[in-house]
Amino acid sequence: MEKIIKLTNVSKKFGSKEIYRDLNLEIFENEIVGFVGENGIGKSVLFKIIAGLEKPNVGSVEVFGIKIGKDRDFAPNTGILVDSPGFIEYYDGFTNLKMLAEINDKISDNDIKSIMKKLGLDPENKTKLKNYSLGMKQKLGICQAIMENQKLIMLDEPFNALDEETNRIMINLINSLKKEGKTILIISHQLQSLKEISDRVFIIKNQNISDFN
Repeated sequence: MEKIIKLTNVSKKFGSKEIYRDLNLEIFENEIVGFVGENGIGKSVLFKIIAGLEKPNVGSVEVFGIKIGKDRDFAPNTGILVDSPGFIEYYDGFTNLKMLAEINDKISDNDIKSIMKKLGLDPENKTKLKNYSLGMKQKLGICQAIMENQKLIMLDEPFNALDEETNRIMINLINSLKKEGKTILIISHQLQSLKEISDRVFIIKNQNISDFN
């Protein structure tokens, strides 16, 4: 089985605050891996380190065999949902996704519309993002993370602000992405949903990670 992610002796500090110390992690092809931990413990930082959005102070990060920060700045073939996806508040949802899609020019307008509909968003809705509910913004962020058919998908709190019906849609969508051969990393406070879909779950504590029992 192909190794998708390899973190070796990774340490990360912000000033005097130590987030990770000598972290080692391997993630393999077609796994769903969940992460839990207290607020402020560094879950989102881990995703940003893997993606290349944050640089470790010590250690190496490899994604698809490419050394992040050396061979290239950002992880290849990766979609990520983070706390601030970079949307423009005065544009509607479809326009925001279209602008982001134009950077790589890999997908069509119809592809974007199809993804939006899967998550219960109307691509013809001209409501500006500033007037979106938190749940609608969350759905749009998920669309952004998965719309370009990336092999590695990282979702930070994908179940946040979703109603019960959309939560079930999200679980089904993640399972369908796995069937397509994707590798998926998920941070969530919803342990029940996380355990339901994950092959492995890790807990982040004491500047490191361990298997969650």
